Amino acid sequence: MRTPTPRLLVAAATVLALAACSGGGAVDGTPGGSGVRDPYFPKAGNGGYDIGHYDLVLDYDPGTGADAGHLTGSATITARATRDLSAFDLDLKGLDVEKVTVEGRDARFNRAGQELTVRPAEELNDGETFRVTVRYSGEPETITDPDDSEEGWLPTADGAVGLGEPTGSMAWFPGSHHPSDKATYDLAMTVPKGLGVVSNGELRDERTRDGRTTFTWHTSEPMASHVVTVAVGEWETGRSTTDDGLPVYTAVDPTQADASRKVLKRIPEIMDWARENFGPYPFSSIGAIVDRDEDAGYALETQNRPYFPGAPDIVLLVHELAHQWYGNSVSPKTWRDMWLNEGFATYAEWLWEEDHGGDTAQEIFEALYDGTYYEDEDANDSVWAFPPADPPDAAHISESPVYQRGAMVLHKIRETVGDDAFWDLLHGWAAAHRHGNADTDDFTAYVEESAPDEDFSQIWADWLRGDGRPDSP
Repeated sequence: MRTPTPRLLVAAATVLALAACSGGGAVDGTPGGSGVRDPYFPKAGNGGYDIGHYDLVLDYDPGTGADAGHLTGSATITARATRDLSAFDLDLKGLDVEKVTVEGRDARFNRAGQELTVRPAEELNDGETFRVTVRYSGEPETITDPDDSEEGWLPTADGAVGLGEPTGSMAWFPGSHHPSDKATYDLAMTVPKGLGVVSNGELRDERTRDGRTTFTWHTSEPMASHVVTVAVGEWETGRSTTDDGLPVYTAVDPTQADASRKVLKRIPEIMDWARENFGPYPFSSIGAIVDRDEDAGYALETQNRPYFPGAPDIVLLVHELAHQWYGNSVSPKTWRDMWLNEGFATYAEWLWEEDHGGDTAQEIFEALYDGTYYEDEDANDSVWAFPPADPPDAAHISESPVYQRGAMVLHKIRETVGDDAFWDLLHGWAAAHRHGNADTDDFTAYVEESAPDEDFSQIWADWLRGDGRPDSP
């Protein structure tokens, strides 16, 4: 963590720089501020406004030559000021900003690290809706996370993929890159003819001109920026619907087509099972993106269309589809609440196994508690490394306690309230925060209100927030 003194110096320098840009006149508004003070990523997101919609127009050529790997972009962001603003920040890492306008008028701007600070020609009033357009270009960065995984813009064997968890989307478009600021999206990307572009939501248009093809995608439900994706490459695409008419769109690298075909055909079956367990599906389409094994080091629950490096097995597919309810529709308020994403999706795996001839959730729980679940002793011990609701730092938000011990918390709740009440709780939690955000306190309060005659204090103290393995399962 940075000490207070450097932060104050940086803040003072920013205010002085903005005052110089304004010509020294009196102002009523204040700068929006950089970051929403997330406990693990304090610079992620921005203060003073709320984004409602992104309109991204992108051009990319992954081929050889002078323009290889070059991205040209225009991002038009519709937002609402939440206080009087003399300036505001956008998150953008790398890339060259060529022009910024606010409400069609040129705006001054400056860069400092991942912060793009914008000063509009006229101050913005509290409650005012405004549009800011940023024109930019360059070679997008691959960002290394605190846990040493890679995100942002990842070149692949035949194109590239944008993966954003937790902050990587700022490598390829400006915005407020924190899960607490969700928005709808339009994305149009132009690539050389013969390549395809897959993104979230629904494909609205595909047209070719002068040897280049533009794909236009639309996402009508709110989406956090860390689950936004765009994947460029050669794809075998599949389009179908579930029995109740939900569109299913899959895009598979040709080298993975044979290995993926059987498991992807089960998406409608998984969706029927998930709706029964979790409630109505919160989005307007579903599907999957399957790239090559070497193109990324992990799968990700990108909204509507989870991303997989290589053909997934059925359990991994269930995990990422469950995230559409828990993690995408109900998004965390901060990255400390990651267990509300991963604990729920991991417990979905247990439920799938229980319903399809595998171990029961109780058997999985007992194996984890006894230290016999993994073949590796260190992996068994890692489950108890820290409480799921309190990872020690940003490098640990995707480690075993968040997943496995998070799922164990849910199983303890199930044991306490019984199966019927537990299914009601799963449905109700997804419904109560549909397309919104929630934190651990919201969840514990919801559970207690749902079962007022039960005592959950030991579960919260020992399993959710306690250090080490509880004395008794």
